[in-house]
Formats: sequence, C-alpha cells, structure tokens
Amino acid sequence: MILALCFLAMMATSARAESTAEHAPRVVDGLDLQRYAGHWYEIARIPNRFQRECASNTTAEYTLRNDGRIEVTNRCRKENGKILQARGIARIASGGNPARLQVSFVSILGKQLFWGDYWVIGLGEDYQWAIVGHPQRKYGWILARQPSLDNATLARILSRLEEAGYDPQNFEFTK
Repeated sequence: MILALCFLAMMATSARAESTAEHAPRVVDGLDLQRYAGHWYEIARIPNRFQRECASNTTAEYTLRNDGRIEVTNRCRKENGKILQARGIARIASGGNPARLQVSFVSILGKQLFWGDYWVIGLGEDYQWAIVGHPQRKYGWILARQPSLDNATLARILSRLEEAGYDPQNFEFTK
C-alpha cells in the first residue's frame, strides 16, 4: 500500500512537471548577458511577498562576475522613505540557456540557498526593456533602462505578456 501511494505521488509530481514544462512561457532566444547586465528600473510587477515593503523607485543592478554568475542588487524605497536593499546571485539554470536564470538571495557560510526561477521572456531589440517571468507565472516584472516607457512600447509589452499566458491586469505599476 505504501509503495502504491509513493508511486502515485511520483506520477502526480511527474505529470505536474510535464504540464508546467508544456505550458511554461517561452524564453527569448540568444540573450546576451553582457548587454543585459547593468541598471534596470522596475516599471511594473505582479505583487509578491518579498517586495511588499517596496513603495516606489524599485531598481535592479546586474553585474557579471568572473565565475560566470551574476551579482544582483535590488533596491526600492519604503513608505517611510528609507531604502531597502537585497543582494543576491544569479546563475544560468541547467540546460545552459542564459535566458533561464535562477536567483538566490539567501547565503549561509558562502552557500547560496533557495534558488528561484528568473526567466527573460521578452526583450526589446536594443535591450531597452525586458519582461521577466516564472515557469508557473507566479511572478512577473516589466523592466526598462529608463524610469518610464512610452505608451506604444508599453502596449507592445502588455500584448507580449498576454501571448505568454499572463494576465496584464495582475501587474501593478511601480511609483
């Protein structure tokens, strides 16, 4: 009986993983991490627990490291005006596609723990904007090199989000 329950649990997990892979958003082709690195402004995001204190001025800084990983520094302004900062590390996920990254903000004794998926699913030809998503669409961000985007570009991005299976209504714009 226990063996049968274990088998059923494994099958359910396997089916869920296959379902996720089949329906996951498509990542961009040929992401150049050198061009992607640098300063980004958050334009909008799906609200999440780890940014709940961020009231405005949210940015991300990506710096390539010699070991092939990426140093990540996220900043935002809290309601009280203080700056909140989180530092982490990103790595290319298994499979070697640089558009499928994993990020960790938890380090114990130099070991990164709790890696989360960070997929680049949309990108302007000139690397002036990006859409970052998650395989199950739990998270999402619209990023830009400038603090705002023109209406035509934003409309294209929102259309791409829909094509990727996201509901643009779930995104809140950053102050």
